[in-house]
Amino acid sequence: MTRDAKLLRRAFFNRDPRIVSRELLGKLIVRREGRGQLAGRIVEVEAYLGAGDLAAHAAAGHTARNAVLFGPPGRAYVYFIYGVHYCLNISCLPEGDAGCILVRALEPVSGIEQMAAARGLDELDFTSVRSLRRLASGPRVLCQALDITRERDNGKDMLSPESDLQVVDDGYEVEKVAVTARVGITKSAELPLRYFVGGNEFVTKLGSSGNRVVGSSKAKPKAKSFS
Repeated sequence: MTRDAKLLRRAFFNRDPRIVSRELLGKLIVRREGRGQLAGRIVEVEAYLGAGDLAAHAAAGHTARNAVLFGPPGRAYVYFIYGVHYCLNISCLPEGDAGCILVRALEPVSGIEQMAAARGLDELDFTSVRSLRRLASGPRVLCQALDITRERDNGKDMLSPESDLQVVDDGYEVEKVAVTARVGITKSAELPLRYFVGGNEFVTKLGSSGNRVVGSSKAKPKAKSFS
């Protein structure tokens, strides 16, 4: 399914994270493992805006930990949270300006059995959407499914043909984008910066308050921004 997919161009991420977030929905995160690959479709993200966004890691300024955020766009920023799990972000904006997209949920596309093994779900029912949601619906579990860690992937160029962690476009078009406030934060929590594919079964389930939509729109016509 990803054979004819194309890497996104650097210019795609060299923009405001709020714009990138909408257009990133429907793209694929691909992990290459030898001759095989795992892939998941991005169905939910959050935008982080930099110094003016108190929930963003960049709000503290440039540090060794968050240096990737201030580097070139299209790089993986992976951090360890609560001393338990990893989260995957992709850097945005020109070098020197911090901004990123947190990938919150994927719809499994290929390498599903390998994802299940990585998640320790050997008895998973592959015919059930409810079961498949356990693979990559959430920042923590999607990193487990794709074996994403800070040691292995932080700073990795996700737009390089040589990279084993990439973000690509296979032509899929999102019909509806929904917008809510971000979740799990206390600072700048009122900002409507969580974006997800409306009606998609793999979006994280957060209860009525977490999924209260403050805006929605039809996706824009496909932009020709790929090589």
